[in-house]
Amino acid sequence: MKALVTGASSGIGLEIAKYLDELGYHLILVARNKEKLEDLASRLKHKAKIIVMDIETESNIKSLYVLTKNEDIDILVNNAGFGDFGYFTETDINKELEMIDLNIKSVHMLTKMFLKEMVKKDSGYILNVASSASFQPGPLMATYYSTKAYVLRLTEAIAYELKKQKSKVHISCLCPGPVDTNFNTVAGVNFAVKPLSAEKVARYAVDQMLKNKLVIIPGFKMKCARFFGRFISDKKLMAITYKIQEKKKN
Repeated sequence: MKALVTGASSGIGLEIAKYLDELGYHLILVARNKEKLEDLASRLKHKAKIIVMDIETESNIKSLYVLTKNEDIDILVNNAGFGDFGYFTETDINKELEMIDLNIKSVHMLTKMFLKEMVKKDSGYILNVASSASFQPGPLMATYYSTKAYVLRLTEAIAYELKKQKSKVHISCLCPGPVDTNFNTVAGVNFAVKPLSAEKVARYAVDQMLKNKLVIIPGFKMKCARFFGRFISDKKLMAITYKIQEKKKN
């Protein structure tokens, strides 16, 4: 059994890789940081292949697929991504475009390419890592929230298509709230609430994915927030989100 994990050098991706290794999967680990990937690989029970690559660019995404398409991947984890904070008129357009490429384009392309292979053999799992941010607009993190909404809706639509095709391939979307990773450092924010551990989120995500759960929301508080959020108007929800975002500012 083989699994490919992007963004595997830290945070949720690293913990997912460790847990999949425990479950007996041989891993292909993808990230930009060679040293961290080598360190992770050295601590796994099973031999892992590392690919040092920045998958923001279309050419690199295609290269990654070419390098791994014959590996008979059983699980694809699209975890690589990052965020940014600030008023839309003040944030860096170049950073936002990089975010769109990584958070959306890489997920879209890798999902499409590997899904075709999985459908042919009628087996496999894809886990796309989004965020609780995907459930509503996000003032002060507008681009990030929008990219994660794309990931969620894409995953849901594909899942429905697979169901209609009576495929045994399953696709899931992980939508965690705050998680204790280096995300806040990259995005330039502080979490307003206590984050969950990356290990706990990763284990829960993999277990739910293997149970064919479509939308995976770790933590009781986030589940409650998602449930009650359905009864709040978009206008009110944006006001609440804005206040929460303000508290994240460093």
